[in-house]
Amino acid sequence: MIWLIWRQHRKQALFTLAALVALAAIMVPTGLAMHTKYDGLGLGACRAALGSASLITQTEAGSRCESLGHQFQQEYGGMVFIAVLFVVLPVLVGVFFGAPLVAREVEQGTHRLVWTQGVTRLQWALAKFGLVGAMTTVLAIGYALGVSWWFEPLVGASTGRLTYLSFDVQGIVPVAYTLFALALGVFAGTYWRKVLPAMGIALVGFAAVRVAIEVLARPRYLPAQSLTFTPTGGQTPNPASGNWVMDLGVRNAAGELVLPDAQIGPCPPAGCGDNPAGPGAVNWLQYQPGDRFWLFQGIETGIFVLLTAALVFFALRRLRTIA
Repeated sequence: MIWLIWRQHRKQALFTLAALVALAAIMVPTGLAMHTKYDGLGLGACRAALGSASLITQTEAGSRCESLGHQFQQEYGGMVFIAVLFVVLPVLVGVFFGAPLVAREVEQGTHRLVWTQGVTRLQWALAKFGLVGAMTTVLAIGYALGVSWWFEPLVGASTGRLTYLSFDVQGIVPVAYTLFALALGVFAGTYWRKVLPAMGIALVGFAAVRVAIEVLARPRYLPAQSLTFTPTGGQTPNPASGNWVMDLGVRNAAGELVLPDAQIGPCPPAGCGDNPAGPGAVNWLQYQPGDRFWLFQGIETGIFVLLTAALVFFALRRLRTIA
């Protein structure tokens, strides 16, 4: 059984491996160049000196560190567009691995041959899902490790790992996304027993779930924290804190938000001159602390693992109804 399944899917596995090798041929030289530039500018040491506090006193060292970050972004900021490809990779697994897994067998009628040779549907499904799932897991772990290494300088020179896109290609969630995409494709193939409709459903379903969790659920995993600071206090948000700033603005003395998406200062002790927010105004931030990265990674991974398990369960139940 295992040998038969391997022969059925070895072309997909070899094509995937070749694609990952081609991707590595791009990632390794560009990643090495970014790491070399990042270390050469001294950004790592600079940000380490700033610490992880949410607010720091505006100093020449802080301004220099921020300037170095902008310099790095000007040279390598365009690499972020390559990261969009990394976000798409998991859904391709669901479309090209998961959807045909059952749908192609049913569409071509080859499932009848297997199920009449003394192999139960459950044995067939567990062997098939298990082998393809194991191969997918190994490839996903390798891909996640490689992308995390490649993306590290871009994250270090920007606003941290919790922001959109950075969070999606770092840590352990890419593995969970990939397994979810595979399970969704398999589930779609048990209901829409033709390959192309199953692939379309897997693509649309994956995008809908990912967007819903990213936009609606992730900002609410834990309550956001708020921070206020005066424009004349000489303090400014720490660019090395890794905080995910979700909203910001200027509030007047009554606490009303009068200047959304803006910040005043740092100003000299004498004041900010013509302050449109009036006397007593403060800068306001709503954010998720940067040290919640791994906690959020664990929460989101758990969500997608549970969804994956549910999809596999319902796919196995659905197999019993296929003639």
